[in-house]
Amino acid sequence: MANKRIDEPTGTQTVGHEWDGIEELDTPLPRWWLWTFYLTIIFAIGYVIAFPAWPMLDRATSGLLGWSSRGQLAEEVDLAQVAQQGMRDTLARTPIERLPDDSALMAQAVAGGRAAFAVNCSQCHGSGAAGSQRLGYPNLNDDDWLWGGDLKAIEYTIVNGIRQPGHPDTRSSVMPAFEGAFEPQQLEALVSHVLSLSGKGRSTSLGAQTFADNCAACHGNQGQGNREVGAPRLNDAIWLRGGTAEDIRRQVLQPRMGAMPAWGDRLDPVTIKMLAAYVHSLGGGEDFVEVAKDPEVEVDEQP
Repeated sequence: MANKRIDEPTGTQTVGHEWDGIEELDTPLPRWWLWTFYLTIIFAIGYVIAFPAWPMLDRATSGLLGWSSRGQLAEEVDLAQVAQQGMRDTLARTPIERLPDDSALMAQAVAGGRAAFAVNCSQCHGSGAAGSQRLGYPNLNDDDWLWGGDLKAIEYTIVNGIRQPGHPDTRSSVMPAFEGAFEPQQLEALVSHVLSLSGKGRSTSLGAQTFADNCAACHGNQGQGNREVGAPRLNDAIWLRGGTAEDIRRQVLQPRMGAMPAWGDRLDPVTIKMLAAYVHSLGGGEDFVEVAKDPEVEVDEQP
């Protein structure tokens, strides 16, 4: 207190300490700043009373108003579901093969399917549905389909999955491992013949005969594939596991076959229908054609 003095130029009292000849003026805070500070204190007390504020072991104090961001989100989700319920009811009543007859309903289904795809399918097929050849996840943008590419076939695949253990209706195909089944010359001839089916190699009589004896039963004489058993088409430029000689050789000797979970027990039928509509819309979807199955007639189902 003894060191305090009145600064002559300003007429303001100093705070009483000095350092290297520098002193600090005890200038009072502006009134407007003080009142703003007091108001923030009052507001903070009111906020603590009205809203959730103090954390406890498993929750926070609820506040007099009972508001929470989680509760607000739940209300908004409920409102959105109510708004969508009419569309979902219409989707539930509409057979999936008839969706293209209603362009507006189809557009809504595709939009809903896009959101469902991002949550449930993009982890394997990618955000753009391009898949992964390295990991064996199919590209859903092209027109190559193992099990069929119309709306009904896609829906069935989503519902029942592929090679889903314990599921009676899952799609399933098994390629035998030909490890040790061929002589080296025979194996290389077979690989060259498979490459020749898509214009990438030269076929020999040995390769063609080996293919006919061991592969044509599933993949077809011309490598056109067979959707009834999920055998891939080999005479195009689309490859699930790679299209080099090394990739084909490995697949012949030690085939790699992936699995897709059955979503019928995880998602509701309307969401599955929307997912099928979105996948169908990506660019490779096919028209639904009702085909009468005659055991005496061989149907060539190419994409």
